Amino acid sequence: MGGTGGASRTAVMVCQGRAVAHGRLAPGRFDDPTARAFLLPAERGIVDEVRSEDAPAGWGPRLTFEMVRACAEVMAPRTVAIDEAVRQALPATGEAPAGPGVGVGPDPDAGPGPGPGPDVEVEVGAGVPVAAAQVVILGAGLDGRAWRMAELAATPVFEVDHPASQRDKRDRAGELAPAGASPHFVPVDFSRDDLAAALAAAGHRRSVPTIWIWEGVVPYLTRGEVTRTLRIVGDRSAAGSRLIVHYHTPAPSAPLGRGAARLLSALSRQANPMTREPNRSVWTPAALRRAVGVHGFAVTRDDSLLTLAQDLGTPVQHRRSLRNGRILVADRVSAPA
Repeated sequence: MGGTGGASRTAVMVCQGRAVAHGRLAPGRFDDPTARAFLLPAERGIVDEVRSEDAPAGWGPRLTFEMVRACAEVMAPRTVAIDEAVRQALPATGEAPAGPGVGVGPDPDAGPGPGPGPDVEVEVGAGVPVAAAQVVILGAGLDGRAWRMAELAATPVFEVDHPASQRDKRDRAGELAPAGASPHFVPVDFSRDDLAAALAAAGHRRSVPTIWIWEGVVPYLTRGEVTRTLRIVGDRSAAGSRLIVHYHTPAPSAPLGRGAARLLSALSRQANPMTREPNRSVWTPAALRRAVGVHGFAVTRDDSLLTLAQDLGTPVQHRRSLRNGRILVADRVSAPA
């Protein structure tokens, strides 16, 4: 997910949106103290303006202000839905998750990692005994879950992202302490790199159930790239794995909105974060359900961000954006053939 020749600017805006929402939207349900920490000093000023409702004068600054404010409105329900889907799929409190090199039975495709440890089994899903979970974040951007979610302290986390975006994130993380062990950084360009080989080399185990988080990436991939990635996800998902996907549905007005944003950005001489990272695919719920089903996942939830925001009681001023964004949760009961 990096823009051509550099780190993802969209990831920065998403992080700014989370920083704006922190402590203000859905208190008690949404919380992201890492968002501000991942931002550079020059990127925090707009966050402070939006949080204080101090709208600047002038087209350019006001456009940026409104984009970040709208992003916060989207990020609160999106983040809460994904976090809760992750927590539900993790082993029960007190169980010891299996890390790279730890699992039930040998895994010849695991790649280098720590030596073997004791077998661990927990109950995940409909009474299916499986080893404890690992987490893979596809297109991690400036995601802070490995740092802010205490529930992941004993769970291995693999962050997959474009090499440029990943270098940028590691520089930004600095001395920020993760909740547990540092995440495994897996540099991958989804459009041309071998995701399966990269995950295996990093220590991801096919024999251990995986929670896959695919947030803010699918819209920027072609349908072919999405399909190829799902094939790899299916092949590397043991029974008890969970797939969480954020995606966009077709909307006739979406191209008009993006065109207007480009025009306003040009007129105001403000950088448009979408210039290097255009939307490339949309999916109907039925189409994505079929796509994940082919690879052994059964959909358990598929909600629009508008529905999620209404349930949370967060602002819904940007109803079109909220309506077109969705979070799909799908589980795998049987192991890949």
